[in-house]
Amino acid sequence: MKLAEYCNTATSYIGDIEIGRRFPSMELIEKIADILRIEPYHFFKDRSESPHSDTENLFPRLPNSMKKQIKTQIKTQIDQSTNEILSEILNKY
Repeated sequence: MKLAEYCNTATSYIGDIEIGRRFPSMELIEKIADILRIEPYHFFKDRSESPHSDTENLFPRLPNSMKKQIKTQIKTQIDQSTNEILSEILNKY
């Protein structure tokens, strides 16, 4: 009940998430993680996997649409970082 109160949502919605009937938005996942003082990825990590397993298989419960969104965000971040590094190198020489 407290979690629903802190998230400003219905207790029935939190219950539906807990039993897998509904899937929360990224914003709600981040809010819950913040309240619990954990990183959001902990909700999706398969605890039976070894820490050196393929990262694609670490989050088997994550919906495919969310996996695609995360991959796109990571790729964008890497591309931006790469461009910044290249720009710094080119500006030095």
